[in-house]
Formats: sequence, structure tokens, C-alpha cells
Amino acid sequence: MTAAVQLEDVECVFGSGASAVRAVDRVNLSIEAGEFFTLLGPSGSGKTTCLRMIGGFTLPTAGRIRIGDADVTLAPPYARPVNTVFQDYALFPHMSLRDNVAYPLMVRGVGKAERVRKADELLALVQLPGLGDRRPSALSGGQRQRVALARALIGQPQVLLLDEPLGALDLKLREQMQTELKALQRRLGITFLFITHDQHEALSMSDRIGVFNAGRLEQVGTPPEVYNAPTTRFVAQFVGAANVLDGETARRFTGHGAAMLRPERIRIGGAEQARASGTVAEVQYFGAFTRVKVDTGGALLQADLPADPGTSAPEAGSAVHLHWDARAVHALAG
Repeated sequence: MTAAVQLEDVECVFGSGASAVRAVDRVNLSIEAGEFFTLLGPSGSGKTTCLRMIGGFTLPTAGRIRIGDADVTLAPPYARPVNTVFQDYALFPHMSLRDNVAYPLMVRGVGKAERVRKADELLALVQLPGLGDRRPSALSGGQRQRVALARALIGQPQVLLLDEPLGALDLKLREQMQTELKALQRRLGITFLFITHDQHEALSMSDRIGVFNAGRLEQVGTPPEVYNAPTTRFVAQFVGAANVLDGETARRFTGHGAAMLRPERIRIGGAEQARASGTVAEVQYFGAFTRVKVDTGGALLQADLPADPGTSAPEAGSAVHLHWDARAVHALAG
């Protein structure tokens, strides 16, 4: 089966000589047709440059890019079977929503009646039925993002590229749009390539995640694989909260030279069979859980205690004993 997107030893270098910046460093990646794939990483990690190369907005310095059966490495954006949704919506303020959505069809010379019909269908699909005559200024941020999504979909791209499209939305609306995007992708069956620096967004929406760091793709896997079995120290620390232990501390507590232990896998109990003991250095309340930071005399361990109306978290300065199942420990290389 042909992959929807294939990157083979793709590199992108900006500048030359001593000032050269290697934004993407020999990336190999295969994205399956119909997959919701997320590129996750901090700002400057290379994920957006990678998306821009797939979209044709930036050309690779080396390597090959395929979309379906076609080699599009040097093809211009308009010759690629993709479309892009940006964070800033990029809507035409003087046009109605219907005309904004229909604009790609107008450029192709599609007749007005057909443009109107398809634009209204797409507006209904993104839950904006009957609003075609309104202007973008009359909409909320979430509604404008839906219009941008409808415009990107009207040309029926093989792959939809989404460059941090929810970044400008507040938390509640962002969570709502995450659910809607995932449901829409499932309904349409189009390959989505989603860019974000938000780990929770990536974990909740994706079929698979590719984690970028310093231009390199450090790990590709399902959300549970990336979260529970990170292959590198960076992935362990970037995706979710983690206790990363090294050296003598790691060997004493876990039996490994380097290991990761998620805070939610640690509980506080009695002294008997405790795996670590120490003094509470800090207590942070997050509603659904309370994070307790414990100074063990060699490492500061975080334990996330679930909210329980019947119990209270230990106070700073108190002595505690930490327990965890040995299966909760994930060994790290190096």
C-alpha cells in the first residue's frame, strides 16, 4: 500500500558556512493514508519546516518527498494534492463566508452555481449551516477556524496540513475544536498532518505522533507508545511530566543506569516496602490531582496524587514514603 506522505533522508539547511542552520536533519518518515499524524516538538525543533517542505512552501536541501505515487520534491505548492490550514485563518475580510470557502474553486474556473453548492455543503459540514452570507468579522475565533478548514477541504486534497491551527483559541474552545477536528477527519477519511507544540493535544487527537527535537525525528509511535515507552531522554521529558533518574540514584531506585517514572504512577504510603523516602519540598494543587515534590536526598521526585475528598495531601516539610510498581519504571538508553 502506497503511503500518503513519504520523506526520505530529507534535509533543510538555511544559510551557508559558519552561519548555516540545519532546521531539518535527515528525516525519514512514512504517513499512512487516512491517518491523523501529528508532528510534536518545541518551537524551533523543525516540525513546521518539515510541514512547509511537504506543502511546497520551502524546498529541501537534500532528500526526496513523495505524496502518494508522485515525487513532489521540487513541485510548487499548487501542483501538490495538499492544502494547508494556518493558525491565523488567512480569511479575506471583504468576502462572505461562502465566497471565502469557494475561493479555491473560483480560481480553478468552476461555475458559480457549483461553487455555491459546494461551499454551502462544506459550511454545513463544519457546523456553520446557513451562515454563508456573513463576513469573517461577525464570527468568533472558533467559527473563523471552521471556515478556514472548510476552504482547505473544498478542493478535496489527499493530505490536509494543519500548522498549529488551534493555537490562538482559548482552552475550552481549543478542546472543543480538538474533538470536532478528530471527528471530521474520521468522517472524511483524509490524511491529516497536524503540527503542535502541545503534548496534550497530540496525545488526545493522534493515531501516531512524531516527536521532533533540534531538527531530528526522535521517535514515531502511537500516543501510548510515546508516553509510556519513550525511546530517548528528550521524549520522556517533553511528553508529559516525568521523573528522569540517572546514575547512582537511578540504580538505587530502579535498578537501571537511567530510567523514567511518571508522577501519576507514584503513591504515598507507609514505611514498609517503600521504594524511596524523603521530605516534601513543595505541594501544587491542580484540581484533578495534587503534585507533591519530595526531596529524597539524592533526587527530587514528583508524585501526582489524584483528588480524593476524603484525604488531604501532605504538607511541605513532612516526611513521606513513596511506592510504585516495578512495571511503572521505563529504562532509558544512556
